[in-house]
Amino acid sequence: MSEGTDKKAGSTFAANDLARDFEFNEDVANVFDDMLLRSVPAYREQQNLVEMIAKRFYQPATNIVDLGSSLGTTLINVGNSIGQVDQLIGYDNSRAMIDRAVDKAAASNVGHRIDFRFADLNGDLQDLQLENSSVVILCWTLQFIRPLQRDALVRRIYENLVDGGVLVVTEKVLINDSNLNRSFIDFYYDFKRANGYSDREILKKREALENVLIPYKFEENMELFRRNGFETVETFFQWFNFAGFLCVKTPVTCE
Repeated sequence: MSEGTDKKAGSTFAANDLARDFEFNEDVANVFDDMLLRSVPAYREQQNLVEMIAKRFYQPATNIVDLGSSLGTTLINVGNSIGQVDQLIGYDNSRAMIDRAVDKAAASNVGHRIDFRFADLNGDLQDLQLENSSVVILCWTLQFIRPLQRDALVRRIYENLVDGGVLVVTEKVLINDSNLNRSFIDFYYDFKRANGYSDREILKKREALENVLIPYKFEENMELFRRNGFETVETFFQWFNFAGFLCVKTPVTCE
């Protein structure tokens, strides 16, 4: 999941003066690839980093799971990079996204190894098949999970990872200093303007996401991962108010 809008591809945000909560609906699915490139700083570089991490930490005969798999780009890239992985599972709460992910994967070399499934990460987490996973991915998804549900989700991921497995998170974050946080947001809006967004589009998207996307501070994210079991938590990427977190489930050693 991620945020963005695409004027050239027919976004409704510029045309509609009524603010409404953001949804990953059919309109968004139709333009999502372009939205990511124009709305997520260093998007391709972050994808490459996630792919590198998955390749390093994947363990044979285990699963790779993407929570918030959207159009399946991450799983397709990882599947191409790791030829021996048999089971790649993508969960999303948008039927439109899943339909397009299935079509996109079918046109790739790894579509037969990817299973896209519907799941609401704000709902019953028991529906998620996370057992025997060595890599779980949350790319710009955690920020859309209700804060009261985040601990339960991270704990379930930790408990179902194999020893030495990893949770890879890319996320929008808040900065402790309010003035610096404002500057980082301004830098981000400058980034979007440079990619063709108007001030009106930026404002409408911000209004649409106000009650939907709830970012945490750096320290809040790291504490979330640590208190739910992850012994090792490090950042592997930062671009102003965007960050990547690598959480490792340390193998249990017998004394």
